[in-house]
Amino acid sequence: MMKKADRLGLKVALAAAAACAVSSPAPAQLFLYDPAFPSAPIEGSDPLVGVTLPNATPAESRAHLLWNLRSGLNVAALQCQFSPSLRAVDNYNALLAHHSRELAAAYQALEGYFRRVHGRTGPRIFDEYSTQTYNNFSTLQAQLGFCQTAARIAREALARRKGELHLVASARMRELRGSLVPAYDLYAFTRMPIRLAPVTLVRNCANLPRRERRACQRP
Repeated sequence: MMKKADRLGLKVALAAAAACAVSSPAPAQLFLYDPAFPSAPIEGSDPLVGVTLPNATPAESRAHLLWNLRSGLNVAALQCQFSPSLRAVDNYNALLAHHSRELAAAYQALEGYFRRVHGRTGPRIFDEYSTQTYNNFSTLQAQLGFCQTAARIAREALARRKGELHLVASARMRELRGSLVPAYDLYAFTRMPIRLAPVTLVRNCANLPRRERRACQRP
């Protein structure tokens, strides 16, 4: 027999496990088998990041990398609302608040770059740069892969301490860019076909009238 104290402890443990299950939902999943996108650290001066910034300083290149990550997650917040489980809008807004200082510093660095390089036309060219940066993340055919990748990156960014968003950008930007290439669920192409056994129909002629029974019993 289980003692009363043991039963109480078991109930408490089960309640705690249930609470953890409710408060820690499984990550959103749009594929049965995730597509493999290129993933490796990247520098802000790499052309893959986005619109190139000639003669940018290391600090400006880092700001450029960070701003492209923010732009990509912003586009995801707009394009990925078809799946509420991704929480694209909520996580993006939370990210802006959590990393507000680092993002503001990146904006100032980029603003300074365009003024330094382009003079009086700097603000206008900065606007064109921002528009093109957003447009470069727009996708339709690759929407599922892009949305799932962006959602995972946003969750990682929220888990980072303030001031460390540039580390996420460096580690995940190559993957985010790669997710803009259409990818399909491998399940549809790798699963084994199901082979059904042949179906044999057994005729029951016993209950038929005589004439129909003779016709039924003919081979």
